[in-house]
Amino acid sequence: MKECKITFLPHQKQINVPPGERLIRAALRAGVHINASCGGEGVCGKCRVLIEEGQVTGGVSERLSAEDIENGYRLACLVKVTEDIVVRIPVESSLDNSVMTHQATPRRTARIQQMDFEGLKEEGHFIPPVEKLYLELTPPDPLNNLPDVTRLVEHLKVDAGERGLEVTLPVIRKISQVLRADEFKVTATLMRPVRSGGKNIILNVQPGDCTGTNYAIAMDIGTTTIYGQLVDLATAKCLAEAGDFNAQISYGEDVITRIVYAEKGDGLGRLQQVVLGTINSVLEKIFKKSKIDRENVSTITFSGNTTMTQLFLHIDPSNIRRAPYVPSASLYPPFSAKELGVTINDHAIALIYPQVSSFVGGDIVAGVMGSGMYKEEALTLFLDIGTNAELVVGNKDWLACTACSAGPAFEGGGIEFGMRAAKGAIEDFSIDPMSFEPMLFTIGDVRPKGICGSGLITMTAVLFEAGVINNRGKFNRDLGTPRIRKNNDVWEYVVAWKDETQLERDISITEPDLDNLIRAKGAIYSGCMTLLNEVGLTMDDVERIILAGGFGSYIDLEKAMVIGLLPEVDAEKVVFIGNGSLMGARMSCLTNRIREDVFSVTKMMTNFELSETPSYMDNYIAAMFLPHTEIEKFPRLQARMEQRGKVRVG
Repeated sequence: MKECKITFLPHQKQINVPPGERLIRAALRAGVHINASCGGEGVCGKCRVLIEEGQVTGGVSERLSAEDIENGYRLACLVKVTEDIVVRIPVESSLDNSVMTHQATPRRTARIQQMDFEGLKEEGHFIPPVEKLYLELTPPDPLNNLPDVTRLVEHLKVDAGERGLEVTLPVIRKISQVLRADEFKVTATLMRPVRSGGKNIILNVQPGDCTGTNYAIAMDIGTTTIYGQLVDLATAKCLAEAGDFNAQISYGEDVITRIVYAEKGDGLGRLQQVVLGTINSVLEKIFKKSKIDRENVSTITFSGNTTMTQLFLHIDPSNIRRAPYVPSASLYPPFSAKELGVTINDHAIALIYPQVSSFVGGDIVAGVMGSGMYKEEALTLFLDIGTNAELVVGNKDWLACTACSAGPAFEGGGIEFGMRAAKGAIEDFSIDPMSFEPMLFTIGDVRPKGICGSGLITMTAVLFEAGVINNRGKFNRDLGTPRIRKNNDVWEYVVAWKDETQLERDISITEPDLDNLIRAKGAIYSGCMTLLNEVGLTMDDVERIILAGGFGSYIDLEKAMVIGLLPEVDAEKVVFIGNGSLMGARMSCLTNRIREDVFSVTKMMTNFELSETPSYMDNYIAAMFLPHTEIEKFPRLQARMEQRGKVRVG
C-alpha cells in the first residue's frame, strides 16, 4: 500500500502515513502540535488548518464558514489523508510557549511567600527531607577492620548522633571506592523519616566535603503546564526555573478526555511517556541555566492533581471519573526518581504530594501547605481556578474542600477566539460608552490573535457595565454600532477587524462564548456558596481569600466580581499567591516538617462531592446570570449600575 506524504508548514516537518490516517494523529506522530481542546471530536473548532496542496476527505464543519471552506480551511481532527498533501498550521491553531519562561507575578505579596528561609529558621524547621553530612572516618587497620558500610554507620551514630540507619544497594556498590578516594573523608546523603522513630536511609556517598552542594527540584505537574525550580538546600534560594506545556494536551486539554484516552489500548503508557518527556525536558533546561551538576540533586518533589499524578505514575485513572469517584491511592511512599524515569541521577528521591479525593489533588494540598492556612487562626477560603476549580475553606482547626468542573472557557476552550495566555492574546479591554468602540491590549503588545481567560472576564464585565450585553449575556441590538452584528445566525461583538489582527478574519466575542463563560463562572461561584453553606458559614464569616494558580494571579479582581465569578468582598481580604502547587512543592523540599504535617492535614480535610450535594444545583441555577439572579448580593455593582441606568435584564 502506497503511503501518503504530509508536509507541515511552517514547521517544515514531513511524515508518511497510510491512506485513511486522521490528520491530527499524523501531526502527533510528526511532533507537530495542533490545538484541539475537545480531544478530536470536531466540536471546538480549534484545530483549523489550511490545506495548501492536495485533496483530503472530510474536515468540513459548522465551525468553519463557507468562505473558510472555499479557501481551503479544514478541521484537522475530521480530516482523513488520502494522498500527498501540504498543510499549513495557522497561528491560532499552534502552540505558543513564548510566555512559559515567566511565572505569574502575584499582584499582592503576602507574608506566606517570604517565609521560605527566615521563617523556617526562626521556627527551627529548616531541616530538608534529604541532608548531606560530612564525616572523617577512621581508616581500617589490623585491629579495626570493620566492613566499610559498618564503619560509615558507626561514625554516623557516634559523630552525627544518627540512629535507625539503612543503606541502599547503590551505596554498598560504590562505598569502597568512595571512602578511599579522599582518605576516608566522605559526605553521606541521608533521607529523613517522615515520622519520629522511622529510619534514616543512606542514599549516597561522595568523597570529600560536598555539604555545600545539596540541591532539590520542586515541580508542579499541571494539566496544561509543567513548571520546575532548582532550590539550593543551604540557602533556600531558587537558582533556576523553567516550564513548558504538558505534552499530554495533544491527547485532550482536560483530565476527563485524558482519562478516556488512557482507557484505550496503550493510552495509559503513552500518556505517561509524554508527560515524562516534558518533565525531563524542563529538567534539562533547568540544569543548563544553572550549570549545576545533576549528581548533586538529592530530591525532587512533585505536586499535581489526582489525574496528573496517576498518569505520571502509570496508575489506571479510570475510577476517578466514575461514581463514587475513587482514586487509586491518597498517600505515596518515596520513590527513586530513576525508577520513575526522571533523569536526574541514580540516588535522587522523588516525593509525591498526597491527594484528598478524585478531584482535590496534590496540587491543592501543596497550595494549602505552602500558603500556611492550615496552621493559622484566620478563617480562609482558598481557590485555585482553572478548567476545574478547587476550593478549600477552614483554618488550623478544621478544613473542608470540594471541586467543581468549570469547563475550559478560562483557558480558551469553547470560546470562538479563545486561547491560552500567549503573545497576541487580548488581556485587557475597555470601551467608549458613547460610540462603543473598543480599546484593547495584548500580551506582548502585538496585533491580536485571540482572547485569553483573564481578557474574556474583563471584556464581559466591561460590556455588561456599558449596557452592551444584559444579565443573560445577550447583546443589545439597538445600540446602532456596526460592531454588534449577526454572523452565521450568531450575534456577536467585533473586538478587532480583520486588518487589525494576525488572522485572516475578524476577532469577535459571541453570545455562545458569553453563555459558556456564564456557565463557568456560575460553577465556581455556586461551588463557593455550596461549600460554605455545607459547613454552616457565609461569605461574611470568611476573613481571607487566597487565589492560587497562574490564571488566578492575572484576574482583575473587580471585573471578576462584576460578572459574579467571585463574591463581592473588600479587595484587602484577597491575597494572590501565584502557583500555589509549586510553592508547596518548594516548601516540601526545604523542610521535613511539611512532610510530617501533610499527613494530618489530608486527614482533617473533609471532602464534599458537589454532584451528591442537593443545594449545589440550586446555587448553580441562581448563578447563571451576570452577576447573579439576586443582584442584591453585589451591592456595590448594583449601585453603580443603577446610577448609570445600565441595569438590563433579558
